[in-house]
Amino acid sequence: MCGIVGYIGGQQAAPLLLEGLTRLEHRGYDSAGVAVLGSTGIKVAKRAGRVRQLTEELPKRFAGRAGIGHTRWATHGPANDVNAHPHVDAKGEVAVVHNGIIDNAAALRHRLADQGIDLASDTDTEVLAHLVAGSGADTLEGKVRDALSAIEGTYGVAVMHADFPDRIVVARNGSPLIIGVGDKEMHVASDLAALVRYTTTIAYLDDGEMATLTAGGFTTYRQDLTSTNKTATTVDIDPASYDAGDHDSFMHKEMVEQPAAAERVLRGRLDERFGTAHLGGLNMDARETRAIRRVKILGCGSAYYVGQMGAALLEELARIPADAEAASEFRYRNPIIEPDTLYVAVSQSGETIDTLLAVQEVRRKGGRVIGLVNVVGSAIARECDGGIYLHAGPEVAVASTKALTNMFLGFALLALQLGRVRDLSIADGKRLIAGLQRLPGQLEEMLGREDELAGIATSLAAAESLFFVGRVRGFPVAREGAQKFKEISYRHAEAYQTSELKHGPLALISESVPTVAIVPGDELTDRNVGALHEIAARRGPLVVVTHADVDLGDVEAVRIDVPRNERELDPILLTVPLQLLAYHAALTLGHDIDKPRNLAKSVTVE
Repeated sequence: MCGIVGYIGGQQAAPLLLEGLTRLEHRGYDSAGVAVLGSTGIKVAKRAGRVRQLTEELPKRFAGRAGIGHTRWATHGPANDVNAHPHVDAKGEVAVVHNGIIDNAAALRHRLADQGIDLASDTDTEVLAHLVAGSGADTLEGKVRDALSAIEGTYGVAVMHADFPDRIVVARNGSPLIIGVGDKEMHVASDLAALVRYTTTIAYLDDGEMATLTAGGFTTYRQDLTSTNKTATTVDIDPASYDAGDHDSFMHKEMVEQPAAAERVLRGRLDERFGTAHLGGLNMDARETRAIRRVKILGCGSAYYVGQMGAALLEELARIPADAEAASEFRYRNPIIEPDTLYVAVSQSGETIDTLLAVQEVRRKGGRVIGLVNVVGSAIARECDGGIYLHAGPEVAVASTKALTNMFLGFALLALQLGRVRDLSIADGKRLIAGLQRLPGQLEEMLGREDELAGIATSLAAAESLFFVGRVRGFPVAREGAQKFKEISYRHAEAYQTSELKHGPLALISESVPTVAIVPGDELTDRNVGALHEIAARRGPLVVVTHADVDLGDVEAVRIDVPRNERELDPILLTVPLQLLAYHAALTLGHDIDKPRNLAKSVTVE
C-alpha cells in the first residue's frame, strides 16, 4: 500500500522522483523519501508527512542521475522521519525502498543485532538494507538475491549500492512493480501513474522475478539469476487521465466520469438481435458455460459489496446460485473448490493482495477463476483464466466510484450472457439491454442534482453516527453507502438489513442518529415503508433514497428520488447519490477527500 519510484539515466533524478511520488501519493501518504546516487555516494532525504513537505525541505545540493523514492502507508512502526523510506545500511552504501510485509522481520532483526548491527528504525524494511550490505556476492544482483533468499513475505523492492553506481536492482513477490523504458533512461514504479508522463513503453514484473535497470536498458531474470527475457510493450493511455483537471479532487472527477465510463464498458458487448452479451475474454464456450452450477464472487471492501449486487444479478437472471465472500477470509478457511463452480475475482487495481491470494488458492486446487479488473496487465488479470476488463479509466481516489459502477455493469453483462445460455428469454434479454443502454443518461441525470445532495450531506455531516439500511437488492447498496461515508467523512456509519433493525439496532435510533434508507419501488416497498414508520416513531431523522412513484405515506423524511431502470439494474443508480452524500459530507468537514486517514488506494499487504 505504498508507492515506489526509481530512475536511472542522463537527467537529475530527484525532480523526477518527486513528481512520481506526487502521482503515487494515493498509495500511501504517511511519509515520503528519496535517495540519489551521485559522485559522492548515496544521499537520502526523507520525512513524515506529504510529498510537498519533502519537496520544500529537499537540500539544494542533491545531485545524482540514479535514484529511488517511496511514499509510505505505515505497517511496521509509526509515521515518523526515521521510519520513512529509503532505508540504508550502517555505512550508508546501500539504499532500499520496499512495499509489502516481511513476515520474519523480527527474527532477522534479532539476528542482525546479534551481529552487532544497530537498527535505527522500527520497520521491517531496514533489515533488507543490512542483508544486502552483508552479502559476500560480487554483483549487486547477487547481493539482492542473497538478501531476498533470507526473507519471508511479500515485497516490491528497489535497491541501489554505492559500489554499483550504474544500476538499480528491483524485485517483486506479491507487490507490483512496472518498468518504464525511455530514451537512454529507465524508470520503475509500483503504479503506471508515476510513469505515463515519461513513457508508455512498459514491462510488468511477475512474482519471483528480478530486474536490473541501467541507463541503456533492462534485463529480467529469476532469483537463481537465469534469464526470463521479458520485453516491453506500449500501453494505450492518455497521461492527462491521471490529472484532476478543473476538479477539486480525483473523487469528484471520477464521479463525474461515470456516464462515459459506463458507455465504455458496454461498448461492443451488447447483442440486441439475440438479447445477450458477448464476453470473449471469459474464454468459455457455450457448453462450458452451461456446466456452471454455482458462482462464488471474491472481493474486498467496495469490490465485495458490489460482488453482493452481482450475486443477486446472477441468481435473478441466470438462475445460478451465487454468493459473494470477502477474499481476505476465503483462503484461510481451507475452501472446498468445486469443478462446476465459477469463481469471480473483483478488484479495481488488479493487485489487491487478499484477492490475488484467493485467486491463487482457487487455481492451486484446480478451480476456474475469472477476473473483473480495471488495470490491464495487472497481477490478478494475468493470474485468471479469463475475465472482463472494466474500461473505467485510471481511478486515483481511494473511494471507488466509476470503477465500482463498471464492476456492477460487468456483473450485469456476465449475468446476461450466462442467463441467455440457460433459461433467460430473449425478451428479457432485450429488456435488460435496453435498460443498460439507458443507464449512462440516468447516471448523468443523477449527477446533475449534486447541489441538492450537497445540502442533504451537510446535515448528515453533523451526526456522529449514522445507519444505512436496505433489503435484498438494497442491502449491498446500504453497505456500500456506509463504507463510502465512513472512509472519507470519518463519521461512524453502519449498514443493516432493514428487516434486522428490530433485532437489536433499533435500540440506537434517536434524534441524533440519522438513517439513510434504500427504498426502491419493488416487491418489498410496503415492508420497507413499514420500517420507516418504526424509525420515525423513535424520532430518528430519515433520508430515503427511492423512486419517484414510491408513496412514503406520512413518514417525515428527506427524499432523494432516483431514476428508475429495470429492477435488476436499479442498485447502481441507488448507489450514486450515496457517493455524492459521502463526498459532500467530507467536504463540509474539511477532510482531504482523496487521501483519507489510515487508508490507501491499492491494498497490497494482508
